[in-house]
Amino acid sequence: MARDSLECLEKKLLHYTGKAIADFNMIQQGDRVMVCLSGGKDSFTLVRMLQLLQCRAKIHFEIVAFTLDQAQPGWNDAALRAWLTERRIAHDVLSRDTYSIVKEKIPSGQTYCALCSRLRRGIIYRYAEENGFNKIALGHHRDDLIRTLLMSILYNGEIRSMPPKLLSDNKKNILIRPLAYCQESDILQFANLMAFPIIPCTLCGSQENLARQRIKHLIDQLAQENPKVPSNILHALSSIKPSQLMDKHYWDFKHLEAQQGEKEEAKFHFDEMQEAFN
Repeated sequence: MARDSLECLEKKLLHYTGKAIADFNMIQQGDRVMVCLSGGKDSFTLVRMLQLLQCRAKIHFEIVAFTLDQAQPGWNDAALRAWLTERRIAHDVLSRDTYSIVKEKIPSGQTYCALCSRLRRGIIYRYAEENGFNKIALGHHRDDLIRTLLMSILYNGEIRSMPPKLLSDNKKNILIRPLAYCQESDILQFANLMAFPIIPCTLCGSQENLARQRIKHLIDQLAQENPKVPSNILHALSSIKPSQLMDKHYWDFKHLEAQQGEKEEAKFHFDEMQEAFN
């Protein structure tokens, strides 16, 4: 029974991963893809999906798993290395002590994520450039994308999220998120069935009541009333209507005027409506 569930989940995740890659043209012939493997369920699933697609795809592309050891207490990547070696997946583990920097700079009780991510991102970009990778694959899934959107709206006053494909600020790296269509619940179940050698994060995992967790609970509650809520939020990211918003960079409100013909037509319809109600 467990094996049937695993095969079914793997097929589902593989379908949505392949669809995202195709929809956003993430991987092309000859690409060297650096797959960021943090040691969590999402990145392990990403490595597995890309390895399966690599075997089935009609194009040739290379994948290398990259893991950053940030010197967190209790870090042990022996099982991770063994898992990759057993499956003949090329990999590298780079050690950089960003943990001490984050603990030193961020007061206790405040969120570590922003600084931790910034330091990690800089190391990843530099490694990719130095080793000739033209794509960097990240393990963010559907629920990461929609939570980020709501967090940006509620806490930053901006409409933004995580695009499936992104050119980095320095224009030197292409980031891809092949799991953009995959649900976290499926990934979690798949990771448990696969028994991935998960390495827990002792930075983010040590802080409770983070804003992202509150957003997660909010979406989960709404999904209990209407299961389509998460997929509707994801769809909203690809169905933007700038004319229905109020960003002056995308809609010239100052010079917004109807054409004379349109004005006369509008007046005609208005007069008709008045007569109908008189």
